[in-house]
Amino acid sequence: MLFETLLLNFLFLLFPVVAFLIFFENRTVAFNQKALVLLSAVTMILCIAKPFKLEIGFIFDLRYIPFIIVALFGGFKHVFPLYVILNVCRFYVGGEGTMQSFLFATIMMILVPLYSRRFVKLSSKRRIAWATLTSVLAIGFYLFTLSFSRMTVDWQFWILALNAVTTYAGVTCVIMILIEKIISNTKSRERLMQSDRLNVVSELAASVSHEIRNPLTVTSGFLQLLNKSRTITQVEKEYVELSLLELKRAEKIVSDYLSFAKPQSDNMVYSNMSEELEYTKNIILPYATIHEVEVNYSFNNTLNKHYDQNQIQQCFINLYKNAIEAMKETGGGTLSIEIWEKKRNIMIRIGDTGIGMTKEEISRLGKPYYSTKEEGTGLGMLMVYSTINKVRGSIEVKSEKGKGTTFLITIPT
Repeated sequence: MLFETLLLNFLFLLFPVVAFLIFFENRTVAFNQKALVLLSAVTMILCIAKPFKLEIGFIFDLRYIPFIIVALFGGFKHVFPLYVILNVCRFYVGGEGTMQSFLFATIMMILVPLYSRRFVKLSSKRRIAWATLTSVLAIGFYLFTLSFSRMTVDWQFWILALNAVTTYAGVTCVIMILIEKIISNTKSRERLMQSDRLNVVSELAASVSHEIRNPLTVTSGFLQLLNKSRTITQVEKEYVELSLLELKRAEKIVSDYLSFAKPQSDNMVYSNMSEELEYTKNIILPYATIHEVEVNYSFNNTLNKHYDQNQIQQCFINLYKNAIEAMKETGGGTLSIEIWEKKRNIMIRIGDTGIGMTKEEISRLGKPYYSTKEEGTGLGMLMVYSTINKVRGSIEVKSEKGKGTTFLITIPT
C-alpha cells in the first residue's frame, strides 16, 4: 500500500511536466509561467489529498517538491501563490503537525527564493544537484524540528526520516532531470528553427538582392539628373526628391539583405576580433557622443577565428547602434564593450543602460521583420544572429525594463 501511494504521488508530480509538454510548450513565456504555477498548485493539492499514512501516526507526502522547484526557478513572485494554497489546504486537512507545516512552509518561502537568481544561472547539471540538495536539506530540517514535537522518538521515526530523505532526493532528482531535458530540447529546437530561418533568408538574399539593386541604381541616377533640370517646377522637384529618398530607403533594405549572403572568400580573415571591435568602436564614437553616451571598452583576447570581416564589422555596428538608440530616451548612458577568452571560446559582451526589454521582446529578437523600434525593419538584428550563426556562435540576451540590455556572444575557436 505504501509503495502504491508513493507511485501515485510520483504520478502527481509528473502531471505538470506532461501537461506542459502537451498543452503549453509553444505558448508565450509569461503564459507558461502562470500555467506552471497553476499546475504545481494542483500537484500539491493532490499530494496533500493522498499522503502516506504510517502506523506510528505520521502523515507524509511530496508536496514540498513542486514548492521547492518553483521557488528555485521562479523566486518570490511565483512561489507566493503556492505558499498560500499549501497552507490553506493543510489547515483544511488539519490534524497533528499543522502548525509545524505552516512554520516550515514560511521558512522555506523566505529562504529558498533568495537563491533563485543564482540558481537559474547555473549549468543544467548543477541545477539538478542543487535542487536535490535543497530538497534533502529541507525535508531533513522539517523532520528534525518535527521530532521535538513528539514526547518520544523511537527507531521507527528515524527509519521514516531516512526513507523520507531518500524519497525526496530521488524524486526531486528525477523531476529535475525531466525539466532540464525539456529546457534543453526547447533551446535546441529554437536554435534549429533559427538556423533554418537564417539559411532561407541567406539564400533569398543572395539570389534576389543583386537583381533588385541594379534597376534601383539606374532609376536613382536618372532621378538625380532630372532633379538638376531647370525645366521642372518646384512641385515636381519635391516629388523627385521624395522619390530619391524612398529609393535610398529601398537601397538600404537591399543592403541589409545582402549582408545575409554567405561569407565571401575575399573578405575572410583569421584574427582575434579585437581589431574589428576597435575599428567599429571608433566608427560609432561620434554617434555615441551626439546622444551623450559614454563608451567603455576592454579588449583582452588572443584566440583567433576565421570569419567574414565585413559581416562581423556590420554585426558589431548594428549592436552598438541599437544600444545607443536604446539610451536616447533615457538621456544618455554607458555603452560597455568587452572581449576576452574562456575555455577556447571568444567571449564578447555588449551592454547598455537603456530602456531594456521584456522577456517576450527578447524571445522574438532575430526574427524577420520584428523590431522594438517603430521605424525598424528587424533586419539589423536578423543580420546579427545570421552572422554569429555562420561562425557557429551563440547569443545570450539579458535585459530588464528600465535598466538596460546585455548581449553575451560566445564564439568557439
